[in-house]
Amino acid sequence: MKGGIATFWRHTGAPARIGLLAALLCCFLATFASAEEKSLKGVALIIGESKYQHVPALPNPANDARDVAKMLTDLGFDARSVSDRDASKLKRDLERFIEDAEDADVAFLYYSGHGIEASGENYLVPVDADVGSLTNADEALVPISAVLDELKSTVPVTILLLDACRTNPFPPDAKLRRKPTASASPLSAGGLEPVRGARALASAPDAADNLGTVIGFAAEPGQPALDGAAGENSPYAAAILRHLSAMQGTEFGSVMRMVTEEVYLDTKARQRPWTNESLRRQLYFGASVTEPTGDDGLITGERRQLLLTIADLPDPKRAQIELASAKDGVPLDALYGVLRAMGTDRIPEDPGELEKVLAQQAERLKKMFAERDALRTDDPEIKRLVASADSAVQQGAIVAARTFLDQAVARVEENSSVVDDAEEMIRQKRIADAAIYAKRADASALVFDYKAAAGDYGKAFDLVEKWDEKLRWNYKNQQAEALNAYGTATGDAEAMQQAIDAYKAILNFIPNGEENRDWAITRNNMAVVIETVGEHDKDTARLKQAAEIFRASLAVFEREKDDINWAASQNNIGNVLMKVGERDSDPGQLRQAIDAFHAALEKRPRDKVPLDWASTQNNLGIALFGLSEREATPERLKEAEAAYRQALEVYTREKEPVQWALVQNNLGNTLNALGVQANDPARFKEAADVFRAALEVRTRETFPLSWAATQLNLGNALYHSTRFDTDTGTLEDVVTAYDAALTVYTREKFPMEWASVRNNSGSIHQALGQRTRDTAEFEKSAAAFRDAASVYTRQDFPLDWAMTSYNLGNTLQLLGNLSEQPAHLEEAIAAYRDALGEYKRETAPRPWALAQSGLGATLQQLAMAKGDMHTLHDSIAARRSSLEVLTKESAPTDWASTQNGIGMSLINLSSLERTPKYLDEAEAAFKASLEVYTRETAPIQWAFGLSNLGDVYWNKASFGGGGKPSYRKALELFDQARQGFADSGYTLPIQLMDNKIELVKKQLAQK
Repeated sequence: MKGGIATFWRHTGAPARIGLLAALLCCFLATFASAEEKSLKGVALIIGESKYQHVPALPNPANDARDVAKMLTDLGFDARSVSDRDASKLKRDLERFIEDAEDADVAFLYYSGHGIEASGENYLVPVDADVGSLTNADEALVPISAVLDELKSTVPVTILLLDACRTNPFPPDAKLRRKPTASASPLSAGGLEPVRGARALASAPDAADNLGTVIGFAAEPGQPALDGAAGENSPYAAAILRHLSAMQGTEFGSVMRMVTEEVYLDTKARQRPWTNESLRRQLYFGASVTEPTGDDGLITGERRQLLLTIADLPDPKRAQIELASAKDGVPLDALYGVLRAMGTDRIPEDPGELEKVLAQQAERLKKMFAERDALRTDDPEIKRLVASADSAVQQGAIVAARTFLDQAVARVEENSSVVDDAEEMIRQKRIADAAIYAKRADASALVFDYKAAAGDYGKAFDLVEKWDEKLRWNYKNQQAEALNAYGTATGDAEAMQQAIDAYKAILNFIPNGEENRDWAITRNNMAVVIETVGEHDKDTARLKQAAEIFRASLAVFEREKDDINWAASQNNIGNVLMKVGERDSDPGQLRQAIDAFHAALEKRPRDKVPLDWASTQNNLGIALFGLSEREATPERLKEAEAAYRQALEVYTREKEPVQWALVQNNLGNTLNALGVQANDPARFKEAADVFRAALEVRTRETFPLSWAATQLNLGNALYHSTRFDTDTGTLEDVVTAYDAALTVYTREKFPMEWASVRNNSGSIHQALGQRTRDTAEFEKSAAAFRDAASVYTRQDFPLDWAMTSYNLGNTLQLLGNLSEQPAHLEEAIAAYRDALGEYKRETAPRPWALAQSGLGATLQQLAMAKGDMHTLHDSIAARRSSLEVLTKESAPTDWASTQNGIGMSLINLSSLERTPKYLDEAEAAFKASLEVYTRETAPIQWAFGLSNLGDVYWNKASFGGGGKPSYRKALELFDQARQGFADSGYTLPIQLMDNKIELVKKQLAQK
């Protein structure tokens, strides 16, 4: 190998967590279907410790104990409640409870107050405890594991609930001694711990007739439980009190999950109970407190099913929903309700798609909440139904909300015939009725029934069309948005066209065709739909139409001094032009996109709209990067790098992790490209580090598509770094990265991305073939490029097709050289000429120049195989034409590689014509390449350059020019080249150098 070949790239367990509480009076049902019912006796001790004397008091445990005791008593427990007990009284209470439980079937112990843990033991903290209590903890505090062990040895079922996971009330450096003479142990910082050390609460052996134990904590390990507002119940106790009635006919574990998720929702995801359950039979409770009825009953029933659905959701989806709730300021309950109404099997697996769904539905929820106070109706029944619907949405009972609104609409339709004939009363009635349809449309959209939503918005529009201009505009606009959402979700072209028609109808509302602000906003909305449709067209006609509409809006927004909408239009123009420019060989569209983004930034100042500013900076970087692929200079890449780095000043990992990772990925691509142009290993290393950082956010589990894209880009960066080493280890790492990307990018689901990875895989097998001289690797490379070309067809993707043709030419050239089969070289020449059919110097100067250089190299090899001087002259001409673009300043590595190739062709031409007249030119070409290929920056290429230059002097001496000095100069250069190969660990050329050195020494001796 006399020089590298440039290649084009595509960028682009834990314990079961269950809520806890049980009711009694009842039957156990074994896991068998024919289980026999049996009345059981249950005893309960409820403890509430509020009035602490020496550590911080707690306002609510006494309330919790009182209310839980009443509830258990109503359910048939023999329940006793105690509050504010010192150590001696609390121990007597527990001893009495153990005695009372000896003939019971179920023992229920509930504790609310302070609790601590040390060395695997959990302690209840009596109200008289102080720091001194820690020096004799077994006496001054109440260890709980011995109590649990005794209950388990005598009672079939033991239930222990500890609403005590509050922060440690003692000093942070305090130590605990079980007895004054015992060794000291540190306290856990988070109160009680469910499982620690050898004395885990559930570790005691079960009696032969023991049916199991349930141990519940109000919060997860290491997390504090909230006490609630003073005078109320803790969130844990409140959830227990609310959902216990569900025990009638519902299995124990399901109710406990309801309690867990109720606390989770009530605390806005700050607290989630933890449960360790070891029941060996399913447990049901027959008796029930009074259940809510009517609207409340319908809401409560659906909410309980929602809680069970939440319990089954994986943590990544849960985290994404929590983030959307906090970001958009909508109730967590309502967002979960929307997803349950959608159906868990239809929830998008891709985090990006789920983010879009959540953002869309959160916006709709905000709109519903904002407009509810504006609803006016004189019908008390409709008022009641609408109020119930609002309550249902707040609690995530979306289906119930829609049921109430169905009833409200039915009432509207039932009463429509008795509307007063007076015009004002008719107007008010129609507006009120339309609001009901619109509200049901909102609810339909929340369950993703956009088609039904569009129908109801249309009915609302029909009702107000002649009564209220503002409302008719609003409802028709919402109908258009719903039709667009339905068309986008289903690919229904008719719905998309109906959306466009709806926007055209809105434009007719504007008097005298006035091109005002409303006109501009409506046309922009319509252009977004047209752009969406145009993305799936093979031609760019609709994309260009959208761009023209956006442009027409600019004059209006400028006249109205509406900078926000003006900048949004410019940003939209830039995005459309980028999409057009990606398909067009003329870079003019990309340049116009860059101008549009710059214009948008002028009206999107960082200090006023930082996120919009950062978004446009990122878009600008993408456009600059795209343009850099059409130009031969690195300036555009440097501008893209600057744009991305500015965006990252706003998009931080802490505040905007998804956008941060997106921009990091884009920055990595730009650093990689800069490294290629400058032959700079530091750029490749920085790019790889940036991609790895992005992968810390873009995990496969959470963002599979983004993960695959970044794996692909990481592989690209690693590949480019391999030019600075000689082994195959890093190349194999690249293959691993590409194979990982292909586990997501399948041809069936993602043909474009699959083709991109196959293209890059072809380059890796090409490089492996160069390192190992294995023809099988080149065959794999050619197959991969042909795979990519089967997707990148010339008709649909001319530039991508040209890229794969160029890459295929490189592989076939190397294969022909290694196999010494001219047929491969002729195939390579055809592939380069195919690429040059699309690559034009005016529109794609760098790819054109690289293809000319590759063509020249292959023509040289074919000429030498056939002894054809005419073809050799064509080789030199092709390479020299490439240097018109590949300058030392703009593309030093490619310039040096081409200079080296020209030198080789000139030496070969000198040999074929048996004349030394080309050797001076060859010498100048090799020396020029060594201005870039230095021992420090490119040691292998430097060694090859020295060897080639040595060939010049050897040939000069052979032709009789220079005599012994030329032989000595050749010998000196061959020695340096051999040492360079040895220092780099590249052993393959060393034998060749030894042979040259030996021959020159013999010829020198003969002189």
